[in-house]
Amino acid sequence: MKAVTVKELSQELLNRTPKELRDLCLRLARFKKENKELLTYLLFESSDESSYVESVKKEIDQQFEHVNRKSYYFIKKGLRRILLNTGKYARYSQDKKTEIDLQIYYCTKLKKFTPSIQKNKALRNLYTRQTETIREKLTSLHEDLQYDYGLEMRELDI
Repeated sequence: MKAVTVKELSQELLNRTPKELRDLCLRLARFKKENKELLTYLLFESSDESSYVESVKKEIDQQFEHVNRKSYYFIKKGLRRILLNTGKYARYSQDKKTEIDLQIYYCTKLKKFTPSIQKNKALRNLYTRQTETIREKLTSLHEDLQYDYGLEMRELDI
């Protein structure tokens, strides 16, 4: 089956009743965990962005605590998984400020991580790529926010 364009989907959704739309949303939520998470964000958490960011930060903290530290191989896998989840939560919001907040928090946790990421080249590169990505995204923000985040970025420099 070939998927139709977003425009065609939008047109078709205009022709549906509210009950049919609700049923479609619930069916999507049952189909995939990510759809359910996005609906949860849109319905319950999008109205208060700051509390959403705080809840994601708490989840990041929990994930960092559960990283397997037996070898750098497992550490790398765990840290990449956390980064993937962080990106996913930032995508739900679609707010550049939220995305940068979460990425800076991830890098802060990564810098304080023990054993040190400086002892492993792959982890150093992961950290460096993340800080470069943040710097690139900062250019799209308002000047005042760029300055504020710039101060936080100075603390992340190795």
